[in-house]
Amino acid sequence: MLRVFLLLTVAFIPSVASGADGDINAADTTWLLVSAALVMLMVPGLALFYGGMVRRKNVLSTLMHSFIILCIVSVLWVLWGYSLSFGPDFWMIIGSLKWFGLRGIVSEAAPAAPTVPHLVFVMFQGMFAAITPALITGAFAERIKFSAVVVFSVLWVTLVYAPVAHWVWGGGWIGEKVGALDFAGGTVVHINSAIAALVAAIVVGRRKGYLEEPIVPHNLTMTFLGASLLWFGWFGFNAGSALSAGHLAALAFTTTNTAAASGALGWTFIEWILKRRPTALGAVSGAVAGLVAITPAAGYVSALSSILIGLLAGVLCFLGVSLKPRLGYDDSLDVLGIHGVGGTWGALATGLFASTAVNPAGANGMFFGNPSLFLKQLIGVVATIIFCFVLSLLIFKVIDWTIGLRVSEEDEIKGLDLSQHGEEGYSL
Repeated sequence: MLRVFLLLTVAFIPSVASGADGDINAADTTWLLVSAALVMLMVPGLALFYGGMVRRKNVLSTLMHSFIILCIVSVLWVLWGYSLSFGPDFWMIIGSLKWFGLRGIVSEAAPAAPTVPHLVFVMFQGMFAAITPALITGAFAERIKFSAVVVFSVLWVTLVYAPVAHWVWGGGWIGEKVGALDFAGGTVVHINSAIAALVAAIVVGRRKGYLEEPIVPHNLTMTFLGASLLWFGWFGFNAGSALSAGHLAALAFTTTNTAAASGALGWTFIEWILKRRPTALGAVSGAVAGLVAITPAAGYVSALSSILIGLLAGVLCFLGVSLKPRLGYDDSLDVLGIHGVGGTWGALATGLFASTAVNPAGANGMFFGNPSLFLKQLIGVVATIIFCFVLSLLIFKVIDWTIGLRVSEEDEIKGLDLSQHGEEGYSL
């Protein structure tokens, strides 16, 4: 068995061609390596952001969801995730398995990023694939089996994330045929995760006591720290998507920071007006809303446009979250209200504010004389919503019919830290 494993390992070692670094740019490579690390940091940042918002008895399980997904997707991405997402195209729908196990990946330029080694691009995109299912965990926090999270992550990244990533970035029909723009993941990451989160909230059901008793965050200091790490890591998420160290990365860096700040201000002031008190949770939620909304537009709009995109994201996401109790679904940590509303607004705003004056490789939006781009963005949004809803529903139902999704009522009352992991987050 050991000999077979060693032979397979040798067979799948990425080949390195002699003199293959001739076209590689050191500055671009360094920036993309740093950006990949920044996006990876967003996963523990998200864990802290979510972990502070749950009750004390569920903090470790919430942290564990993000951590184990990072581990699972890191392996899955090497095996088949990258190949399905960015491999040679099949009918503009999915990539082939030509690069299974990264076989044949050389240190020459990546097809999508001609000045960096292919493996650097692989790792950068792998971090996107890791954080997307981690976002979904906010919808079913405090009541799901850990085993269900593990199985869901494998199936969802394979059957939902990989196809949508290929459609938008890998030579698929949304990016190539329709011509919709998504600079860093408005549809691929945020709308995709939000729709899966809505399905999860419906299928898993409400937490015990939801809308009947107070369910409040146990540690907003942790949430504040997590949001700050998300903001920091988002520079790699958006500016790294320029795939080079230059003017485009600088533009995305600037619009990212501006939209985050504007989103925080938008949420803070609308909450202040309507609820009489600006909250810390509202301010950091608004910053995340601004970051979500600017993601698809970051490299296509001006800094001035990013202010308006961020402000409206803060207001719209606040209203979206406020509607949740009236609609009755239990999206524990507001994935739909922030990532769904913010991602949809950002994708459509790209169709309004995009300008070739800031990025000649993009397109003009409706406000710059090209209303067709708005329609293209709408097609991308609707297609992602329908596909993700149907496939996510199927995945959750299959898991529920087999190993089950939800913990017992006794385990939910006890808390997932003890019932699922045999540990407590705090010894007081």
